[in-house]
Amino acid sequence: MTTSPLERAADSFAAELARQRTGRGLSKKQLAILMGFDPSYVSHVEGRRHRPTEDFARRAEAVLEASGAIWQRFREYDDLRHARTGQPHREPYLPGQWLPPGTGLVVERELATLTHTDDGYRCVIHRELYNAGTEPVTRYLVRVAVDRYPNDPGRSNRHHREHQLTFAELQLQARRDDGTGDAEPMHWRAKHDRDAFKEIWLLFENGERRFPLYPGDRATIEYAYSVGHEKWGPWFQRAVRLPTRQLAVRLDLPAALDPQVWGEETSLSTEEGPLRTAPQRHDERDRAIYDWQTDDPPLNARYRMQWRFRARPETKPDGGGPGGVRVRPSDRMRGLGIVQRGEDLLRQRVRPFDLPGEEQIAREVVKRLTTVLARLDELHPFSKGVGVAAPQLGIGRAAAVVRPSDRSAEPVVLLNPRMVDADPDTDEQYEGCLSFFDHRGLVPRPLRLDVEHAQWDGSRIITSFEFGMARLVAHEIDHLEGRLYVDRMAPGVPLVPVEEYRETGHPWRY
Repeated sequence: MTTSPLERAADSFAAELARQRTGRGLSKKQLAILMGFDPSYVSHVEGRRHRPTEDFARRAEAVLEASGAIWQRFREYDDLRHARTGQPHREPYLPGQWLPPGTGLVVERELATLTHTDDGYRCVIHRELYNAGTEPVTRYLVRVAVDRYPNDPGRSNRHHREHQLTFAELQLQARRDDGTGDAEPMHWRAKHDRDAFKEIWLLFENGERRFPLYPGDRATIEYAYSVGHEKWGPWFQRAVRLPTRQLAVRLDLPAALDPQVWGEETSLSTEEGPLRTAPQRHDERDRAIYDWQTDDPPLNARYRMQWRFRARPETKPDGGGPGGVRVRPSDRMRGLGIVQRGEDLLRQRVRPFDLPGEEQIAREVVKRLTTVLARLDELHPFSKGVGVAAPQLGIGRAAAVVRPSDRSAEPVVLLNPRMVDADPDTDEQYEGCLSFFDHRGLVPRPLRLDVEHAQWDGSRIITSFEFGMARLVAHEIDHLEGRLYVDRMAPGVPLVPVEEYRETGHPWRY
């Protein structure tokens, strides 16, 4: 029995769907769930009990990343179906076009730029959109996610519960340009608000008018937001949620911190692996710019750029000879705004907070301290723990923050601290100080100390610290009293240059 061209086209579509599905290792039920259909629907389409619809074909093509094969089989079937009924297709297809689920939007080009600033990171997303659907687009969904410790989910979750990402700090701005050169600001509306995750509708409207993106039209949208160092980890991820012709990523980082950048990618059909092409670096004045791009990325692919900072050899202004000289560690600390040894403020006693009356001032000081600790993590591992006191940032107030050696533990905030008891037993260990990071010194400290310190509401508690934490806390309390660790060293004991210490120093042992 001879079948009609329409029936053969329907068979071809069903066969292509089954081939792509089995090639991805998905059951009919799994594919239906990913596409957002009832679990029996894929089975009915593959068995020819239901005819394929345009929406079904769009979603199958997107989820299975079929490089247009499913969409092509649907076009052949749909053209024959309309020809048999004598009806023209409702809208001509673009050559090679495979449409996204639902919205009909295509991203013709995206450039995502992340810039490292003194206060944190500034992200700017530039997207060139084309409406290949049949309905006007009136809003566009964007996502902002932060993850301070991407390799330690438990610690990151605890951190963001205590330091929630807020819409106020994002300073979100968005605009739309239809090619006329007159960019219009876009209003926005929150969809989801979580501790470390925000979903936001960008609206194609503002206080003066609406400007929907109609079928067949193009427009460029650009939105930007900021996140502090204490909430952003060393990574930047782009997820392909709409069909995209070209995706480009740019990292703008301080060259003085000697960034090392690499990347990973994954998709529904491939395991996580390195980027197929390496990010390319070029320097502009004091900035290291890394550029990377890919064409026709598959839907649902994810691309993650990662980096770390390390000290970089610098040359003298006159050339410095072969190899140049290395930037001193203290210069890197000074670059973070940390007051260096020799400045008067480090030798002055600080002023306590009047709590709870000065709670807001105290919180702002602590926020600055935690921001610096976050940036320090990008420069140095600090495996023994690390602390910073307000006078080291030029702030003459009684506040310090100490991060334990156990990175899963939360930093300790000390407001108006006072030592009330100390173990008579002491030991000597090498200490460093952010305010003269070029040297290390052998310092005796008590093995345990009890510290009375204030809460935000003005109440006071006593906390006992032992061993390494006792040493870190004592060091920071000394800063608040105008002392440096060299004041605690035995007479005649020399400081050790950090280069020598790296070769001979050992972890603290208790």
